[in-house]
Amino acid sequence: MFKSYLHGKVAAMERAFGYDATYVHEMLDASTPAFLKFGLFQKMASHQDNVPCEAWYAAKLAAVMSEDCGPCAQLGVDMALQAGVDAKILAALARRDLQSAGDEASLGFRYGEAVATNSPETPALAAAAEARYGKRGLVTLALAVASARVYPTLKRGLGHGAACQRLVVADDTIVVKRAA
Repeated sequence: MFKSYLHGKVAAMERAFGYDATYVHEMLDASTPAFLKFGLFQKMASHQDNVPCEAWYAAKLAAVMSEDCGPCAQLGVDMALQAGVDAKILAALARRDLQSAGDEASLGFRYGEAVATNSPETPALAAAAEARYGKRGLVTLALAVASARVYPTLKRGLGHGAACQRLVVADDTIVVKRAA
């Protein structure tokens, strides 16, 4: 009964975002305790404190794109749109047109990508993020990047990985550009 209820919650998220969460259903079927612990992780992954929405979603998008998971990146775009992030900003990020994305989103994306790829630019971008958002904001961005990488990693580990080749933002289909 409890498992059916949990499957229903996952299915509701799938319907809301047009997302295939087969890997989450499989985790629930294999180990309810693992699924419940994963549910606790969701609380950390949603932490957003002292950072504008555009920067937070941009950091998450950069991190998930670094993991090469198309469906997870698409889900991030869809969630950002639902949260009110402008489609033009998200499209600019997907195209790596950071100038058009604006200052907040650009900083978040550059920070997220640098942390996710262990770039030598990470300390300077962390300092810039802390200068703009304070230590609380830096913690928020670090958690956003770390948590965004968990989903595609878990999905890939369960045999459901996918490469990110295009994203749909509103009515715009964008071929994803990789970091140089």
